Amino acid sequence: MPETQLEILKIVVTGAFAAGKTQFINSISEIEALSTEEAATDPDERNLKEYTTVALDFGKITINPEVSLYLFGTPGQERFDFMWDILAMGCIGYVVLVDSTRPAHLREAINIIQHFSQILDVPFVVACNKQDDPTSLPPDYIRHRLQLPAHIPVLPCVAIDRQSVKEVLLALLSTL
Repeated sequence: MPETQLEILKIVVTGAFAAGKTQFINSISEIEALSTEEAATDPDERNLKEYTTVALDFGKITINPEVSLYLFGTPGQERFDFMWDILAMGCIGYVVLVDSTRPAHLREAINIIQHFSQILDVPFVVACNKQDDPTSLPPDYIRHRLQLPAHIPVLPCVAIDRQSVKEVLLALLSTL
């Protein structure tokens, strides 16, 4: 019997600083996620979280014996944007994670979407994180603010909830 070749599908998880990318990957990965977090140095960033990703996060999900998803999380700060291009190489799609409780950061999400749209011709979805917070903006409002056409999925998400993360990834996979 011939040996089956494992197919690896690469997905990038991107978004602004503190959008929840590391948690998104940690919630779904079947392996202990690799993280390159360091102490945040910017005082404004430290107000949001103590540590920040400086290179990448990595997680893995086995779909079946022949197919695995590799999830690569990007750093959120623009000073690390050179990593965005490196991590995007070879991906089949990407998730743009948006913190639904921070409307002031939607401009960063627009910049990230524009950046990735210029370097990639693959599908993407927008995941509106922290939908369990009563102060979160609804996905339809976020779609409007990000000026996204109707064919781009804009989904509710709670990055600490495995099922929610799974639904976002399934929505991305269904666009392929």
